[in-house]
Amino acid sequence: MTRKEQKEMRQKQIMLKALELFVTKGFSETKISDISAALDISVGLLFHYYESKEALYKSLVEMGLEAAKRPEKIEYNEPLEYFTKTIDGLFGAAKEQPWVFWMFVLMSQARRPGIPEDIRQLALSVDQIGFSADIIKQGQEQGDIRDGDPKALSSAFWCSVQGIMEQHLITPEYPLPETEWITAILKK
Repeated sequence: MTRKEQKEMRQKQIMLKALELFVTKGFSETKISDISAALDISVGLLFHYYESKEALYKSLVEMGLEAAKRPEKIEYNEPLEYFTKTIDGLFGAAKEQPWVFWMFVLMSQARRPGIPEDIRQLALSVDQIGFSADIIKQGQEQGDIRDGDPKALSSAFWCSVQGIMEQHLITPEYPLPETEWITAILKK
C-alpha cells in the first residue's frame, strides 16, 4: 500500500468514527480526544488530518451535501418515478454502506441550532423539500400525485424517510420498508 493510500484509508477511518460519535454524542459533547481514543491514535495525529473538531465536522457536512445533491441529478420520465428512484438509490446505498444511515442523521442534526453557524448554513443550503415540491407539483398537474400543498406533501415524504433512516440506525435488524409504501404518501 502506498503512503497516499494509507493516508486516504486513515482519513476515511477518522471520518467514519467521527460521524458515529457526532451522531451518538452530539457535536458539542464530542471531543477530539474522544475520536482519537476511539481510533487508538494520538490527538496530534488526528490534528495532522483535521485542524479542529469544527473542520472535521464541516468535512462530514460537505460529504453529506454531495450525497444530498444526488437526487437532483436523477433522470425520470414521470414524477413518481423520481421518488421511486430516490428511495431505491438511498436504501440501496445504505445497505451497501451502513454509514449512509449515520450521515443522513448527521445532516439533520447539522441543520439545528447549536452547530457553528457557518456549518449550519452549509447544511441548510440544500432544500430537498423545496426541490421535491416542484416535482410534486408536476405530478399533480399530470394527475398522478394527490392534491394538496406540494411543500406539505414533500415534507411528509422526506420526514417519513428521515424517520426510517433514524429508526434503522437504532434497530438495524428491522427490515427497510418497501419503496411503494413510502411513495404511497404521494400517489393519487
